[in-house]
Amino acid sequence: QVTLVESGGGLVQAGGDLRLSCAASGRTFSIYTMGWFRQAPGKGRLFVASIRWSGGTTYYADSVKGRYTISRDNAKNTVYLQMNSLKPEDTAVYYCAASGSTGDYKYWGQGTQVTVSS
Repeated sequence: QVTLVESGGGLVQAGGDLRLSCAASGRTFSIYTMGWFRQAPGKGRLFVASIRWSGGTTYYADSVKGRYTISRDNAKNTVYLQMNSLKPEDTAVYYCAASGSTGDYKYWGQGTQVTVSS
């Protein structure tokens, strides 16, 4: 079992920055990929970014490329999402997730609210 706890959400004006953190505990040795997803009101949960736990290869949704950066600190079992130049359409609950080697995101955090005002 892996437990994920997100932090760092909040209210920011358009153009501002926020950094989200996701701390993993438990069977962290089983983690293959860490990802961030978001869910806006009335919409489905969408992929934002991911990072391979070993090697650090990253992937981004087109909507956030060039503005968001995902990184990890293996020693702290923590993954970060630096969000710059935020837009009102980035408003959503952001979720951290972890997958094993199968690629299925089995473990999810509780989510953290990000609100971008115009």
